[in-house]
Formats: sequence, C-alpha cells, structure tokens
Amino acid sequence: MRKTPEMALLPEDARALVAVDLGAESCRVSLLRWIDGKARITLVHRFANAPREVEGKLRWDLAMIEAGLDEGLRKCAAIATEGVRSIAVDGWGVDYVRVDAEGRVLADPFCYRDERTVGAEQLLYKKISPARLRELTGIQLLRINTLYQLYADRLEGLPEGRQWLNLPEYILSRWGGARVAELTTATHTQLVGLYDRQWCQEIFEAAQLDRSCAAELVPPGTEIGRLSGPLAELPALRNAVLIAPACHDTASAIAGIPATGDDWAYISSGTWSLVGALLGQPQNAAAAESENFTNLGAVGGLICFHKNVNGMWLIKQCMDQWAAEGRSWDVAELVAAAEKVARPVGVLYVDEPDLLLAGGMPQRINAQRVRQGLEPLEEGPEGAPAFASLIFHSLAVRYAKVLDMVALHSGKKLKRLFVVGGASRNDFLNRLTAEATGLEVFRGSAESSTVGNFAVQMAVLEGSRDAVTGALAERVSLWAGMFGAALERDFVEA
Repeated sequence: MRKTPEMALLPEDARALVAVDLGAESCRVSLLRWIDGKARITLVHRFANAPREVEGKLRWDLAMIEAGLDEGLRKCAAIATEGVRSIAVDGWGVDYVRVDAEGRVLADPFCYRDERTVGAEQLLYKKISPARLRELTGIQLLRINTLYQLYADRLEGLPEGRQWLNLPEYILSRWGGARVAELTTATHTQLVGLYDRQWCQEIFEAAQLDRSCAAELVPPGTEIGRLSGPLAELPALRNAVLIAPACHDTASAIAGIPATGDDWAYISSGTWSLVGALLGQPQNAAAAESENFTNLGAVGGLICFHKNVNGMWLIKQCMDQWAAEGRSWDVAELVAAAEKVARPVGVLYVDEPDLLLAGGMPQRINAQRVRQGLEPLEEGPEGAPAFASLIFHSLAVRYAKVLDMVALHSGKKLKRLFVVGGASRNDFLNRLTAEATGLEVFRGSAESSTVGNFAVQMAVLEGSRDAVTGALAERVSLWAGMFGAALERDFVEA
C-alpha cells in the first residue's frame, strides 16, 4: 500500500506531547495524542491571566500561573495513559523571573505594561543611543523590551539574584530543565547581537548589567532535561523530555504555518497584526530601520522580519464603548453586519499614534476623518457596522502597503499570504486583504502557537536535531501541516 504524507510522518514513539502556551490574558495546556494513527489535539486546561497592582507596580501572579500549569499537567497525565513523551512551553516575550542560585524566585515578575520603563528608557539613551541599539540588535525600539526593564531594576536597586529567565524558560527550569535563554525570546530582549546571535557585551556594559546573570543561549528545539519533582511521580509523566521550542509565542505561531518555498508572507493577526516574512539573513538597512521593521529569531536559524500594525485593538475598543452605551456586539455578528454596508469613502491610517490609545475610539476615528476632509460616521452603537467596515477596509490597505515594503526590503516575489491568530477567522477581512494585496490568502490556525510548539517538538524528537539549519524548519513545516489540520478538526476543551 502506498503511504500517504500523513502516514509517512507517523512517529516512532506514539506517546503523547504537551504544549503550554502562556498568554497575557489566558494560559493554555494542550495535549497531542495519536488515535488510530491520527493526531488529535485537545485543549486540556485553560485559565485566566492578568497582571495585578502590588504597591503601585504591575506584577504577574507567578504562584497562580505555576499552580494552573501544574494542574494542566496533572490533567494531561490522567488522560494520556500511554504516557507523555515531551513537554514544551512558549509564551509572550520580554517579561522575566529573577532567581537565586538554587532557582528560588526573588519576587513576582513585573508586567511589561508597568510604567517604570518610561523613565528608564530615556535614561538608558544617555548611556547608549537608540541608533546604536538598533544597529547592534536590529530590533524595534520598544520600552517594554527586557533591556529597559532590567535597567529599571538597576536604577531602583532591586536585587539581581543569580539569573533572570524569561517566563517560558523559567517554567521549564522549574519543572527540571536547565536554565537557558532560548534564542527567539532572547532576541526580543534587545540584548542579542543581530549577526552573531550572542549576548551583546557592549549593551550589557552600557546598561551596567551583569552579563553572568543572563542564561546560556540555546537554539529553538533544544532538549534541556527531563521532568523532575512531584509531577514526575505520576506514571504518565515519568521520563518526559523538556524541550525549549520557539519559546516566543510569535515565533511558534510562524512555525505553525505549513508553508515552504520563498514566495510567502505572514500576518499574525490579533490585537496587533505582525506583518512580515521569514528571511535567511537579517535586514537592517536604513530604510527598514526608518520604517521600524524588526528582526526577531525564528526556527531553523531564520529571521522573523516584520512590522507591528495596529490590529483588532481598533474594533475591540469601539465594541467596548458601544457595550457601555447599551449595545453589546458579538464579533461574528458585527463582521456579518459590516459586509452588508456600502464600501466606505476613504480609509484610516490605522497606525496613527492617537489610535493606539485607549478610550473614545469612535471619536478618535472620526477626528482623523475630519482631518482628512471626510464626513464623520455615526458614533453610537447603530453606527457599528459602518465603523467595522471602515476598520477592516483600512487594515487591508495597510497590510498591502506593509507587504509591499516587505517585498522591497527582502527581494522576495510574494504570491501567498498566511493569516494566523485569533483574527484569522475573520473571512471578510481575509477577503479584503486578498483584494488589496493581490496575494492568495490562506487562513492558518487561530491556535498557531500551539501548532508550532507541537511541530518543533516532533521535528526534534523524530531526528531533526540540528536546530540551526533550514532542515529543521522544513521538517517543522511538515508536522505543522498535519497538526494544523488536527487542531482545526479536533481542538476541543477536555
């Protein structure tokens, strides 16, 4: 019998895999099992997450996160009686945990939204210029980046401890893994050199940071130990391998796209839209810098070259105001209503700084329209479909312009566009994007970070252990194709 591509990818070891996805609003623990030779992905445990104010500072409730993740692993162990082969963790970047020599936590980690970095950022620029930071790292200058947080710690005289670990790597170390800094999250710190992909001594010295507090850099897909402690006593979890996947959730989401070749781009679409393409080499020319593109680490030694574009934040802010005025819209309902109204006259510049601020979004949008010499829209709930239509058309136009810049900077001849993340389900926006870009648009998984997490695990476990070559990326893509289909078909809460 001729083997299908899916049959050719059947694993040597049919034990289950666990993927943890840490989110700033919710954390999820998912289980991948092999049922009758097919992958089945189940969301086993989900719990809400949010920073809390402690003595005037925004911090994460680390004990709550730890307890929720431990509970998720216990649930996985109860379901996967065949045993768990490996566990991997991805999550949002930039935030970190300080630990002592024994790995004990010194304090709850700060949230990137805490305003202490406002002053720290400006003071740091007196030590090293923004232009030099950009030259050294190729990373978008954002005050939320780990560098500014670490510098704020130093200015406040907070104890350094033995090491700081970004949150996904901290969770892995807590479960028994070596203390490491996986490259995709490390690049988001603004402390890694653009070309050598090593900790940048010049930045550490300028910020007066102790280089020894940074963990060893490892590539995505590195096995860092085995589960230990009380959880390892559960029969299903014995000998489970701990893997640092693409620990940055955006890098995992891009790894979850089942595409090969050099003619495609991506949009990771949610509150923000990350619009870009994978590159073999970083691109940090003056034009890319002036347009605020970033060069983040990706699987297989590649580069996530993309630009932040305002996303579903715009519609969510409008919906919050309309709800306060007595009309709550469901997203799907609003999208359907937006399709029925006439095409808007004019479009928004969605990245105007005023539209990045919270509150009064319909009024902010109308203010821009008035400046453009256009008629304002009805700002109350009855005007919601027209506002939604305007926002979706405007996002599509902006995506097209950014993708033109991606093609210009990268030299790629783009033909395909993959949309992943929560907003990938918005078929109206996807259709408008196809019209505006002229590209063939494919809807990827809304849970692409989980898909990418599992795909990296399988690629490593099944033999593609050279994590710095394109071979790993190609193998990950094959697994992502299988797992994406399994997730779209079977992603249910246990």
